[in-house]
This record gives sequence, C-alpha cells and structure tokens, in this order.
Amino acid sequence: MLARVAGLFSGRGFNIESLCVGETQDPEMSTMTIVTTGSDAILEQIFKQLNKLVNVIKVTDFKDTEYVSREMVLVKVNAEERTREEVLRMIEIFRGRVVDVSSRSYIVEITGNEEKIKAFLALVRPLGIKELVRTGSVAMIRGEKPPRSKDRQSKGGSDGEGVL
Repeated sequence: MLARVAGLFSGRGFNIESLCVGETQDPEMSTMTIVTTGSDAILEQIFKQLNKLVNVIKVTDFKDTEYVSREMVLVKVNAEERTREEVLRMIEIFRGRVVDVSSRSYIVEITGNEEKIKAFLALVRPLGIKELVRTGSVAMIRGEKPPRSKDRQSKGGSDGEGVL
C-alpha cells in the first residue's frame, strides 16, 4: 500500500513533505500520516486520487481542524568535554533524553511539534551536529468530534488508511 501511495504522489508530481506509516489498534489496518502542501485544487485532486486506491478506507483532512501533531528526532551532537554540560542543559530544557553516550558525542531523542524540533536543532547546530534522523509527523484530531473526512465504501481489503 505504501508503494502505491508513494507512486501516486510521484507519478502526478505531488510533493510529500513527510510520510509516516504505522499499525493501529487493529493489526490488520495501518494509518498513514502524509504532510503535503498545495493549492486547494491540488489537495482536492490528492483526495480524489487517494480515494481511488482500492485499500484506502478513509482520507481525512486536518486543515482547519484542532489536532495534535508530533515527530521524533534522533540527533548525534558533538559533546566534547568542554561542551558536555551545555549540551545536557539544552537537552533538559527541551525535555529530551540522551539515548547513547560516547567519548565525543551524545545521541539525543527529542519529541514534539515541528517548531520545537527546529528550535532544538538551531540551538545545538553551533556545537556541531554529526548526524540527524527524523520520523516525520504523526497527528490525531483533538477531542471527541469526528474529523472532516472524504469517506467512501472500500472496494476491497481494509489494510490501509490514509490520513492527510
């Protein structure tokens, strides 16, 4: 399913800024969180094309909706003897955690919204980032109100859910 969704985007020239896929409480079903941008017409086209895919159950638009969004980043930061304390203070301020220590670096885990991740990276960049990996965003609608969606009856199996 992931290959079909990625192919749909690339084949039509749509941009994927972030794509995150994972199992739901139903192990037979997955959720995809896709972050993309475009005009209203392009986004409408993306909805229509995703809904044509056989295993897509529901496409949900988070635009104009209250939602919680998070991503995780692992950053290998220079941590020389003279900068270790400074790095640890920065990690504490951002409620991160050190997940690995070597003689010259820390691997740090930071979870939060995109602004928090960007702010942490800007702060540690002058100290030296050796390596960086990000998960991409995952999101969930706030409260009990059902999300605005473009539902349709599934034409086949139910092993995928697309969430924009």
